Amino acid sequence: MKIPTELKHKPVIISEDYDLIDGRYTNNSDAKGLSLGLAQWNERGNLEISAKIWRHTGEKWSRQSEEMPLHRVLDLAILICKARIFFLERYHKNEKDYPKYPLLDRIGLQGGAMNVSICKDNEYIENDTNLFDDCLRKDDEIISERLNVLCGLLKEIKKA
Repeated sequence: MKIPTELKHKPVIISEDYDLIDGRYTNNSDAKGLSLGLAQWNERGNLEISAKIWRHTGEKWSRQSEEMPLHRVLDLAILICKARIFFLERYHKNEKDYPKYPLLDRIGLQGGAMNVSICKDNEYIENDTNLFDDCLRKDDEIISERLNVLCGLLKEIKKA
């Protein structure tokens, strides 16, 4: 499906037919494309690039399509990686190995830090943590494939 170019987000780099490779939602996804382009919130003289997930209802482009600044996309990738590391190590460690539990890590960014934590305010956190872990394990092949591609691309960027 062709990504629209007449809307406020102006696609520059695109991936159409994303629904054909959308993880567990392959061939049954409303996410029809991904794009990197000029953000819809841009103002004259203040340009920003954004990433967008294009959703389609089957009849029209959805208002649930999401647009994010690139740094947020990368922050989500960082959070995914840290979560995956936590769950891979989870069975080899116990709570005493995490002295600041539920704080798992502080990742330095822009002179500050992104805190990565377990959500202690979730009253079902133990059950939800196990469900999250089950989902990660179930989708391990899908996630690992993408992380391996990302790792290779990051190595390529480092060489450039």
